[in-house]
Amino acid sequence: MKKLFAIVALVAACSFAATSNVMAQEEAEEAATEQVDTAAVDTAAAEAAVEAVETPVVEEESESLHKVLKTKFIEGDAGFMSLVALALVLGLAFCIERVIYLTLAQVNTRKFMGDLAALVGADKVEEAIELCKATRGPVAQVSRKALVCLNSKEQNDISSIERAINTEAEIQGSYLEQHCSWITFFIASAPSLGFLGTVIGMVMAFDTIEKAGDISPTVVAGGMKVALITTIFGIVVALILQLFYNFILGSIEGLTANMEEAAQELLTMCVKSPKCQK
Repeated sequence: MKKLFAIVALVAACSFAATSNVMAQEEAEEAATEQVDTAAVDTAAAEAAVEAVETPVVEEESESLHKVLKTKFIEGDAGFMSLVALALVLGLAFCIERVIYLTLAQVNTRKFMGDLAALVGADKVEEAIELCKATRGPVAQVSRKALVCLNSKEQNDISSIERAINTEAEIQGSYLEQHCSWITFFIASAPSLGFLGTVIGMVMAFDTIEKAGDISPTVVAGGMKVALITTIFGIVVALILQLFYNFILGSIEGLTANMEEAAQELLTMCVKSPKCQK
């Protein structure tokens, strides 16, 4: 009986120990699960916080260029910066006008001179003159002047035709270079206005030092900032206008070369014409 009781007690103890172990394992698993869930929640919260912090940074980084320029414009003293901005606007206006004019003045010179040579060779000078009138650009105008002389009875000699070509080429060249002097003026004036702002800023800085009786960086910073910002904007404006001006000069040189080539072909064309007095 005692042995039976001992066996039952031993089995009960083992069962209790096994149950305790199972419960302990389950509690450990639940605790681990809760820790994982808590860590996941904390991670999500941290990511949300990071996104909330990073979002303004991204928005600040993606701030538009015109807002930055507006801020620097105000910081650089609106009085002098307005003069620099005015130089930029007026200079760009003249540049755009020249670019449009020179673009419209460009034609297919080889094709035009080929059509002209065919008409003059067929003794259709009137039709050739009408073709020149219907074609834009300095090459057509020079050709029209030469053909008008060729079609006349008083100035159809080769010397008069050559003189008319040279005169009209000079006139058309002056048209091509029209307003370019204003562009060079604004290219030179923009950095000059910036340097003027620099000098005024330095005077302001020394004036502030005199009033404060101190040469600390805080006292000098305001005037120096105005000086540097106006200088930077003046140089940038000059560089922008210089790029346009170089493009304009290249277009003028190309059109001038086309006029010179067309002048040589016109002289040859007129010499071969039966209307020309040799």
